[in-house]
Amino acid sequence: MPTLTIFSSVPDQAAPSVPDAGSRPIPAVLGADLQVPVKGGRLVGYANLDYAASAPCLEPVNAAVAAALPAYSSVHRGAGYASQLTTARYEQARHTVRAFVGARPDDAVIFTRNTTDATNLLARCLPAGTTTVVFDTEHHASLLPWPKSVRLAPPAFPGEAVRAADEALAGIDGPKLLVVTAASNVTGELWPIAALAHIAHRHGARILVDAAQLVPHRRLNLTALDLDYVAFSGHKLYAPFGAGVLVGRGDWLAEGEPYLKGGGAVRTVGDVAEWHDDPEPRHEAGTPNVLGAIALAAACDALTATGWTALVREEERLLARLRSGLASVEGVRELALWGDDHPRVGIVSFTVAGYPAREVAEALSSEYGIGVRDGKFCAHPFVRHLLEAPDGGGSGRDHENDGGCADGTASAVRASIGIGTTQEHVDRLIEALRDLVSR
Repeated sequence: MPTLTIFSSVPDQAAPSVPDAGSRPIPAVLGADLQVPVKGGRLVGYANLDYAASAPCLEPVNAAVAAALPAYSSVHRGAGYASQLTTARYEQARHTVRAFVGARPDDAVIFTRNTTDATNLLARCLPAGTTTVVFDTEHHASLLPWPKSVRLAPPAFPGEAVRAADEALAGIDGPKLLVVTAASNVTGELWPIAALAHIAHRHGARILVDAAQLVPHRRLNLTALDLDYVAFSGHKLYAPFGAGVLVGRGDWLAEGEPYLKGGGAVRTVGDVAEWHDDPEPRHEAGTPNVLGAIALAAACDALTATGWTALVREEERLLARLRSGLASVEGVRELALWGDDHPRVGIVSFTVAGYPAREVAEALSSEYGIGVRDGKFCAHPFVRHLLEAPDGGGSGRDHENDGGCADGTASAVRASIGIGTTQEHVDRLIEALRDLVSR
């Protein structure tokens, strides 16, 4: 087996030949001045630390949607000016997304509702008998859709992930697909997707990368990484208008059963339907979410124009402050699969000794105006593993250190940052937790 670079931090995700634009300031988000009520009747500025669930809308995205609305019309089937203009904007959005992820010229770009929708679409198009290999560390969107799958235990270190995938794929005959996240939605840790893609292809398999948590934070280049498919959501990319996307090789998609059957997916309808061979119309039947696609493309444009250097630098500054602050609070334990030094995006999950996760999240909201997430983050097997909880939840277990909820199930608190996060938001969270544990 040739020597592989298991992980190379941010450059592993990036296209080394594409420079940052770096010519514009970081754009603002809508709601940056939102005031929320706290106990006692006061209003305070909202500290949104829940970006990993859904990010606020960027101002350039809002402007792009507003500009498209006056001429909004149906796409692909109208001769009128508004329809022609809207069709052009919709198809331009497809080209923008293709460029944003560094896709190959012949890759399909299919607009979906979100990442879950995109992975389910691909699952419907797998060749008969395909076996999917997926780690138990995945979001449910990547864990559940597959008709036939092999699930791998959480790896102890990045090289173990590559070795486990290598062994699993070697033992499978027929078509096979490796599914892996680029950045964990629980810990923020970056996965060695370049090395995993190499292993997949060495065994004649394909790879799907869940990029939902990566693309708001880092540049992704599908071609440079030799990925077959990527999926992500607009609502995590500062474009909360209900669109997501699946990008990748067109052959499986062109042969698969149309995801939706209806107008636009067919060439002709008689006694039988003749479906489009082009995977984009084949899987986008009906009137698509045009504004969602325009919004998604506008977010891609805005991040590219800003330049990733500025975005990553500011995020890493705030993330370092957040993590060091959490480490300074007695009883707070950060969750990690691969250790403190492993590169990650702006997502941190943690527990507070003696406090259920839901109680912590509610106190942060009602008393301090801070929004975080609590629970298992649609990654139940992974969170249970990180908390070393028994499979399926507790059975009289002491939940002093696992964030146990009232019903005895293990859970955690997640703080996530992005554009619009300020140092004051981070410091407020740390001081609020310090106050909470001192009671």
